[in-house]
Formats: sequence, C-alpha cells, structure tokens
Amino acid sequence: MKAIRTILACIRKADNKYNLINHGDKIVIGLSGGKDSVVLLYSLYLYQKFSHTDFIIQPVTLDLGFDGFDATKMKEFCQSLGYELIVHDSREVYPILKAHQEDDKHLPCSICSRMKKAAINKVANDLGFNKVAFAHHADDAIETLMMNEIYGARIASFTPKMHLEKANIDFIRPLVLCRENDIIRMVKEENLPVSDSHCPADKTTTREDIKNMLKDIYKKYPSSKDNFLTMMDNYFKNELWDDEIYYHVSQDNLTLKPVLKKNDEIYVRDIRTKCYIEEQNCPIWEEFETEKDLASNEFLICLKEKPIGTIRYRVTDEGYKIERFAILKEYRNFGYGKKALKYLCDEIIAARYNPCRIYMHAQSRLKDYYASLGFTPIGEEFMEANIPHIEMEKLY
Repeated sequence: MKAIRTILACIRKADNKYNLINHGDKIVIGLSGGKDSVVLLYSLYLYQKFSHTDFIIQPVTLDLGFDGFDATKMKEFCQSLGYELIVHDSREVYPILKAHQEDDKHLPCSICSRMKKAAINKVANDLGFNKVAFAHHADDAIETLMMNEIYGARIASFTPKMHLEKANIDFIRPLVLCRENDIIRMVKEENLPVSDSHCPADKTTTREDIKNMLKDIYKKYPSSKDNFLTMMDNYFKNELWDDEIYYHVSQDNLTLKPVLKKNDEIYVRDIRTKCYIEEQNCPIWEEFETEKDLASNEFLICLKEKPIGTIRYRVTDEGYKIERFAILKEYRNFGYGKKALKYLCDEIIAARYNPCRIYMHAQSRLKDYYASLGFTPIGEEFMEANIPHIEMEKLY
C-alpha cells in the first residue's frame, strides 16, 4: 500500500477516535519544513477533499532566528497547494534560548517548545482561527512517554487534543497514530520538499538517545512497537497503583485519597452538595467551578476507606490555597478534619514545596478552629458566596 493511503487512514482513525476536526474549524498548521510538518500539510490538504468535514487550513512558519533560515522552499510548496505561507517573525526566541543555555550544552528544548507554541497561538488568535495543528506522530508520543518515565518519574505523554485555556485555542495532532517510517516513505513516494533543520541541537538531544534505544527494543522484541502504541489509550487494561493510594493520616484508620477516578469525583460532588449547597445555601454555579476544579489537587477524606469529607489545594501566584474543606455532618467533632488538614499541609504540600506559604479563605466563624492549627488571620473580613470570610495563612 502506498504510504499516502496509510497516512490518510491513520488521520481518519485519529479524527474519528479523538474528535480532532469539526465543521467550521479554522486550523493553523505549524510548518517547520521538516518531513513531519510537510506530510501534515499535504495530508490535511488531501483530507479536506474526502473527509466530508468543512474546515480550512493555513500554514504558518516561525522564523526563530536560527542561522540559515530560508522559507523560500516552503513558500513555493504552499503555493503549489493553493496556500500563501505566513512567515511569523519570532526571532526573539533564539537569543532567549542562548541566554538559558547551560555551559556547552545544547539549547533548552523545553523552553523552545513553549515559546513556539505561544508564538503560533498568537498567530492563530490574530487570524481568528480556533485550532493549531502540530505534526507530532505516534513515535514522538512513545518517545515522550519514555522520557517522562526515565527523567520525570511520571507516566505521561502528550495528548491527541488539548484545550489551551489562556490562548483559547484547541491544539490538535492529526498524525498521532502515524508511524515515522510511513512518514519517511510518503516523503519519498510523493516527492515532497523537505528543508534541513537549522536548530543547533538537531540530532544531539536526549530524545535522539531514546529513539535509538527504542530501535534496539523493537529489533529484539518486534511486537513491542505496536504494543507501545496500543498502550497509550488502552484504558481497559490501565492497572497502576494510583487507585490504591490512601495516605495514612492517623491510627484511627483516617486516610486521604487522591481524587483520580470517576467514582472519586462522584463522592466529592455528593459531599460538597450536602455541605455547601444544602447546608449553607451556596449557589451551585459558585460551588462547582469547572476551571478551578480541574486545576486543583483534590482529596477524599476517608474513614476506614469510606469517604467522609473533601479537601483540595490549588497552586496560585500567592502560594498554595486550601479550598473545599468539608466534613459530613455526622462525622464532625471527632477531630477528623483537623487531622486531615494538618496532614495535607505538613506531609503533602510542605514536604514537597518547602519553603512555602499555605493560605485559605476561611469562614469567619471558624477562625479559632484554623488558628489552633497554626493559621494566622490576614487583612479584613470579606464576603464570599454570601458568607463572611477571612484570609488565613501558614508559613513553612
């Protein structure tokens, strides 16, 4: 089978599986000139013709200030497809990368990646486009997973689609199910123009080491190549230790359970509904603020693994903010709340981020309660959700 058919089949599968492209979408395509981005542009140009989805695309190249940058070849390629390439002046990036370069090491890839995303998101916003597409493929995803496991102590990779709240842009990766060898094959078969990389770190990064390591694994264990990709979204077989975490708070079987699964979220919602909406008449739209909920580290307070309360913290510019601390009425006055709050502050937040400032907007009637745990009132009383509050802090 010709590579173009394989690539388009993978794009269609990814689109159907992850809901990447919708009617009316206006998509900026990040065109670096490398093989991956050239294949992405050409493939989406063809995908428009048979996908039965009405969307438009606009190729954009970033001039990052690297020596030897020349967009002529990409301009001609875009014109051959009926597009005018936008070359965005991002030449401030290279000096910033040089300033963050350590000793004789190569330029910092993570900073470069963030700055490229910010630059192309700005172009998309200026054009009134709602999505940005980058050409990360399946092998990139597996390499990122391995890098995070080896160097970051976490099981994580990039996702096929994500919403960037601040930029108000959906970031999509249509090639996420495509293999690099098919991309290389397509470039040759379709005679696509590819520009040389002008990045000084090209072929000398940690990612290149991981790529070579994976080649050795695939050679020795051929089935692993397909299995690693299947693993990325095989939620039926996702059996790690996260759902077994119950932080041991005290000897009376009190624990803190990170909220990670759907059932945990149901318990949280039920407890907050009883404690805030039913008991204190808090408006439901104020109690359940999706954006803040998603940005929080939330826990169930459990007694003998039965949820009896909730507590969470959120990272802000002012420190680590404790929020949504609630104990069900029938479990109050036994000291469970104090033990849970103290453990969260001392053993989870401060142990990870010391020195730090932990603060909360405490209900004024509970000021003495929090003071007994070392929190100090700051400023004047204020109203929040029609209830008097005061800010309190604890420094570590």
